[in-house]
Amino acid sequence: MQITEVKDTKTRKEFLAVAPIIYKNDPVWVQPLDNDIESIFDPKFNNFHSFGEATRWVLKNDQGELIGRVAAFINKKKAYHYEQPTGGMGFFECIDDEKAAFLLFDTCKKWLFERGMKAMDGPINFGENDAYWGLLIEGFIHPSFGMQYNPPYYQKFFENYGFSQAYQQLTNMLAVKNDLPKRVEKIADWVINKPGYSFEHLSVAKFDKFAADFEEIYNDAWCDFENFVPITKEILLDSFRKMKPIMDEHLIWFAYINGEPVSFIICLPDANQIIKYLGGKMNLWSKLKFVYYKWQGKMDRIRVVVMGTKQAYQNHGLESALFRKLQHYVMPQNHYTAVELSWVGDFNTKMQAVHAALGATKGKVHATYRIIFPD
Repeated sequence: MQITEVKDTKTRKEFLAVAPIIYKNDPVWVQPLDNDIESIFDPKFNNFHSFGEATRWVLKNDQGELIGRVAAFINKKKAYHYEQPTGGMGFFECIDDEKAAFLLFDTCKKWLFERGMKAMDGPINFGENDAYWGLLIEGFIHPSFGMQYNPPYYQKFFENYGFSQAYQQLTNMLAVKNDLPKRVEKIADWVINKPGYSFEHLSVAKFDKFAADFEEIYNDAWCDFENFVPITKEILLDSFRKMKPIMDEHLIWFAYINGEPVSFIICLPDANQIIKYLGGKMNLWSKLKFVYYKWQGKMDRIRVVVMGTKQAYQNHGLESALFRKLQHYVMPQNHYTAVELSWVGDFNTKMQAVHAALGATKGKVHATYRIIFPD
């Protein structure tokens, strides 16, 4: 086998070509857009390069055929928050061959070790954890936009190599046709009508305002979680640029108390329902197809990407109120059929309780793995 670092046009194309080989007989897989993958490794489009570094490799067999790929990266804002300096690996794809998989893992480990890392998380993204994060270990169903999908045999590679699960990421499902539980509706309506409480959906024209509100809420809501790193305006702008082509302003809601931003819910239509027809390309013909399928209403699922509430206002029913606002918009359209709540960590018991109260059912489980390098 021969492993080659991606450094030129030829190897970049080979990196993208690996996944269609691995999934050629898998009817569930949705090929991500080539531009979306490439942008992660391009400093012009991914702000994480300003405080980190990344590289990637392709693997061929003795006959010169592509059989695997992987990437490794260091987020210097997070790497040193752990007991051991920890880097990341991701975008792993491999044929069902343990030796090939282990060679890819070894290559990442060596690269990270040479740069002072003592542990490795994977498979993760060189970016925010709302996309390409975690190994799918349960629920091998349609992957929504940005959610990781992989063959079941990848799990044995990670565990046989010595990775252990650091945490699980739980995805739950809601059927839009079902009403919210009566108790939830009652609480939500009471919260919505409380004096001083107001709710607004996103307006692109006022994006700077909503970005500032998101930053304020997020950094308060998540600051007590282990290894938390505050989100910045630059990261938000980068995420907004990626979301804009598929975004529906009425699926993103903010809650305010006496004008103070206190809670939000960010939802996106599932663009993968259209992307699966594009073969990874976003050329002129693909754009026309995207517009056509969107006009036909092909995107009938919603993914809840992230929710957050300031700590001082948690357990105030704000999450239920935001879902109620979402329901008031979605139900009359008679278009969206399902809501995917992805993902909530197994460490986030408060959000798990919110999902349970809404009547959500289990959909998928991803796991983020970690391996500590031997001295």
